[in-house]
Amino acid sequence: VVLLLAPFFLSNDLYAAYLACNASHPYLMALLKFGILSTAGEVIGLRIKTGRYNEPGFGILPHAVVWGFLGVWIAAMMKTLSIGVPAVAESFGIEGVAAAMKGELTPLKFIGALLISLTMNTTFAPVFMTLHKITDTHILNNGGSLRALVRPIPMRRIISSLNWEVQWGFVFKKTIPFFWIPAHTITFLLAPQYQVLFAALLGVMLGILLSVAAVAGRK
Repeated sequence: VVLLLAPFFLSNDLYAAYLACNASHPYLMALLKFGILSTAGEVIGLRIKTGRYNEPGFGILPHAVVWGFLGVWIAAMMKTLSIGVPAVAESFGIEGVAAAMKGELTPLKFIGALLISLTMNTTFAPVFMTLHKITDTHILNNGGSLRALVRPIPMRRIISSLNWEVQWGFVFKKTIPFFWIPAHTITFLLAPQYQVLFAALLGVMLGILLSVAAVAGRK
């Protein structure tokens, strides 16, 4: 991951090109960021679980495609919430939040970022995490083949087979309050052009956390 990002910080031209592409094609860039970085997180997670970076049936390419489209969804939700939550906060009497989110770091901007993160992680995140687990299981059930991308997902069967003790007891109850809410508060304190990239980097951490959850579920 460090090697992947290093050129953007070592070359001013490449960094400027990244900013230009990010401004003109935000959702395409989100697809690429999550497709690459979050898949890297899955690969690291596999290493944690099995000691290998790849194995038959894992399906790196299907994971990358799914993560790419999930990344577009995440980017759209981040934009929606970053505009909507400050507006709602102001309707509750917290004046100046929307303007503060566009400026330098202040206590009011921190409050705004925390409110956005709280909203995101108590509404969108549980649905997203569950859908991610469902697609992950579907890819595994199809032997890691690209056919998983075109075959219907047996939602009822997969949902009923999920380890809800781990999903609720670890993924929701522990990672959301103790990792994701603080991490996304930091995300929304960043300038908009860096938020999706930082969120994609957090996807690496997501892969690691979900792998720890999977190991816990086997105990």
